[in-house]
Amino acid sequence: MFLTISTTGVPERPATDLGFLLHKHPEKAQAFSTSHGTAQVFYPEAGAERCTVALLLEVDAVALVRRGKGKGRGGAPDAALAQYVNDRPYAASSLLAVALSNVFSSAMRGVCAARPELPAQPRPLRIEVPALPARGGPDLVRKLFEPLGWTVDAEPVALDSEFPEWGDSRYVRLALEAGTLTLAEALRHLYVLLPVLDDTKHYWVSADEVDKLLRAGEGWLPAHPEQKLITSRYLSRRWSLTRAAMERLELVRLAEADDSEVDEIDNAVEAESETEEKPAPLAVQRRDAVVAALRAAGAARVLDLGCGQGQLVQELLRDAAFTEIVGVDVSMRALTIASRRLKLDRMGERQASRVKLFQGSLAYTDRRLRGYDAAVLSEVIEHLDLPRLPALEYAVFGAARPRTVLVTTPNVEYNVRWQSLPAGHVRHGDHRFEWTRAEFRAWAEAVAGRHGYRVEFQPVGPDDPEVGPPTQMAVFTTETAKEAKAA
Repeated sequence: MFLTISTTGVPERPATDLGFLLHKHPEKAQAFSTSHGTAQVFYPEAGAERCTVALLLEVDAVALVRRGKGKGRGGAPDAALAQYVNDRPYAASSLLAVALSNVFSSAMRGVCAARPELPAQPRPLRIEVPALPARGGPDLVRKLFEPLGWTVDAEPVALDSEFPEWGDSRYVRLALEAGTLTLAEALRHLYVLLPVLDDTKHYWVSADEVDKLLRAGEGWLPAHPEQKLITSRYLSRRWSLTRAAMERLELVRLAEADDSEVDEIDNAVEAESETEEKPAPLAVQRRDAVVAALRAAGAARVLDLGCGQGQLVQELLRDAAFTEIVGVDVSMRALTIASRRLKLDRMGERQASRVKLFQGSLAYTDRRLRGYDAAVLSEVIEHLDLPRLPALEYAVFGAARPRTVLVTTPNVEYNVRWQSLPAGHVRHGDHRFEWTRAEFRAWAEAVAGRHGYRVEFQPVGPDDPEVGPPTQMAVFTTETAKEAKAA
């Protein structure tokens, strides 16, 4: 992906002031790592009369395919090659918008430590994007940018110049010119409107996207004639988020019309009584899902295999239905931390009789693990080398053989939704692998078949229609477990 920003200058206000505004020296070519590739910044020209900065984003397309199986952007592939042959490395989209905010963050906020007076100065700007997806065509491009003071040249790109009868593609060559905007305003316009025109985002859209939209849209979005379309597309048409954003934008509009502050308008509820509901962290959602599955299985005596620092053990202790909870981990340090977390040295005798912690390796059979109702392997298997999985499989499913086994592990397809996770990286440095839903399902079904279990699969966390949930859970049960539950 490629984008250039140009400006002109005069002797008292040279064009090279652009370097101060962007915090990027014109004589240097710089590279920045982003969550989906490498962004390079360089200056094709840098003189007092004219200066141009270029942002080249090299997307690691192969890594995106491997992590997301081709579904990380806009929709599932409709053909075998679609996950490899697509526009992600070339056409401006949310990938480029995120790179802009990362590489030019100070400029977007209007901050220049070296020359504090520069950010507030309007200057002649020309922005060029050679390939811009525009769902709505050149007309929509003009409707979005012209009300903001831009002169728009959106030239449709033909599907094939050799066959003009095929018509135009959904891409345009975009050139924007303005003489009355600051650089910060221009960057904020691009940050919002690039993904709006592409009409998709490469990462999961959560509640904090509303705040990002309102920050970037401050000063121009409340009065924009296409406000509703911009808000809906930017938030990936999530109705609840769109409604929340529209309500807040209306408050801003009313405050501006009344020449007052938003807080003075939105004062129906005392600040002390306001409660903003935030989504629970994924670790909490995972524990809740495990506890719910254990309750559904009717388990009373539970093994937490690979218990780590004892968070799940602590949660299970809160429920009297779990009469015996055993935490097992190979790390004595983790067990020491778990003991402190649970306050075992100060726990009452009756409560202490319900919990045990001991060291053990899941690569070996252990008589102490036999005879339990359920065993939990929560975020454990991905920490083992693949050749050692068969040993764990036999130790748990073959030797210990609890009636119910719960296994959770990351869904690698969901990694494309983590904006902060670099492309091609796993979620934790100690993960030896991360599986797709199909890979996890194939492993679980093979294990169940070898050891006489039935297996069902449940999502944990938001179940994205394209890439699935962030965590996947397999629930293994024996026929004995089903009979016990029925009884």
